[in-house]
Amino acid sequence: MAVIQHHHGSCWINELHEVCRTTSTHPFVYQDLSLHSPNSHTMAEDDITFHTQFETFRDCLSDVLVERMTKPSRNSKTKRRRTKKDSQPQTLPNSVPQHDNDEDGTAAEDLAEFIDYIANQAFESLPEDLRSLSRPAWAASPDLQSRYALPLTSSDTSVLILPTLDPAIASSLTAYGIIDNDDADAVPALLAPVLTAYVTTITTTPPPPRQGRAQAEEEGCELCGRDWVPLTYHHLIPRFVHDKALKRGWHPAEALQNVAWLCRLCHSFVHRFASHEELARYYFTVDRLLAEEEVVRFARYASRVRWKGR
Repeated sequence: MAVIQHHHGSCWINELHEVCRTTSTHPFVYQDLSLHSPNSHTMAEDDITFHTQFETFRDCLSDVLVERMTKPSRNSKTKRRRTKKDSQPQTLPNSVPQHDNDEDGTAAEDLAEFIDYIANQAFESLPEDLRSLSRPAWAASPDLQSRYALPLTSSDTSVLILPTLDPAIASSLTAYGIIDNDDADAVPALLAPVLTAYVTTITTTPPPPRQGRAQAEEEGCELCGRDWVPLTYHHLIPRFVHDKALKRGWHPAEALQNVAWLCRLCHSFVHRFASHEELARYYFTVDRLLAEEEVVRFARYASRVRWKGR
């Protein structure tokens, strides 16, 4: 594996965050994370509703690893905050333009390979009931809910995963500068939020609204336009700030359930791009999101990412 240089703040570090989600496969069965269709038997037949447990775990791990390697400056969000005077979006692009070349593409792919390696090793070290976790199983088992009470701590991960985890993982994480080799609690502390996010994602993901689903399947992601990947729904006014949005008069009640259908790549980016309150106040339509150059650049990148064949 090639040595990766850390270019903190450079654009490729954001791109690799999602490259790692498209570079490997895993034999675990698909599980329903949203609407269950009794006629759905394969990923190809119902891409929008199925996701593997492993891929969910890898997504959660990549979020934590990339966040540790590069954190956006506070100033970036401050610059995006709008006043009432300039709250209207700028001229909107008619379409997402195509991107030419991938800067530091090789480095991004190498780091994606590294994250995939860590994810495979860590996932195989999990207890079987976590590897095969599903929302129905969680809801039906008080024992599971008690054993894996959220949020999971570093002490929990020490018991759950460390005894069977390859020691080389800690060495690899140290080599990448992600953990301190002198900290015995570094690996458990790293994996605790990963496992918490993994369990939370699988057990609490609500079913997507039926309205707009058929059109979404035909038209694809509303940011990057890809129509061959699984889609997720994004509350344009995040649920976490619904009460505040109503109380402060930002939006009427009927607007709170407005959603956009986004691929997981673009959905994750949107929540890194702005806070819940910023999304609710300034970016509550797809057009407002696409008025920001940073979003357009990422959408260009996302439009070129393809799933590898299984």
